[in-house]
Amino acid sequence: MIIQPVWRRSGLRFGESESNMARRRYDDVELAGEARTEALQRCRRQIARWNLAMPRGRPLVLDFGLGEFEKTGLIEFWVANEPDAGYCGKFLFVFDGQTCPYHHHNVKHETFFVLKGGVRMKVNGKARRLREGDTLAMPPGTKHSFQGDGPALLLEVSQPSVRGDNFFRDKRVAGTGVI
Repeated sequence: MIIQPVWRRSGLRFGESESNMARRRYDDVELAGEARTEALQRCRRQIARWNLAMPRGRPLVLDFGLGEFEKTGLIEFWVANEPDAGYCGKFLFVFDGQTCPYHHHNVKHETFFVLKGGVRMKVNGKARRLREGDTLAMPPGTKHSFQGDGPALLLEVSQPSVRGDNFFRDKRVAGTGVI
């Protein structure tokens, strides 16, 4: 019997684009309507001030199902999420003071590179700061969160991003603590 790694069981339907799969799979933890539009406009204004361009696909505007996007959330611009090839690349944007909540992955190994701004990280309970140009690897099982120290843009390079491998300390996230 052949057992595939978790990222090979992505749920991508035949003929479905990666952005459609992302939309289908994250509706329960994403902002919608006017709040989503306003958050994206603010984000895009900041990215324009940095004179950067983001991938053209549909961004994920995540509030993690908590309904407090200004405090707990982030915006993801996916470059690629290739389960069969075993890799993912995406930009993560946080506003000043906005937090990606404390979590870990059982399978995914990820590396963060701070492209713009800075973040306050919590890694296995220890605080640290990352500034432009800093890189930090997160092996599977490493508990982590980050908060914008001013607006910040990170590049995440990792194994594929899949539902079911994101375990949050706050069990209110997605109603179960698992995305």
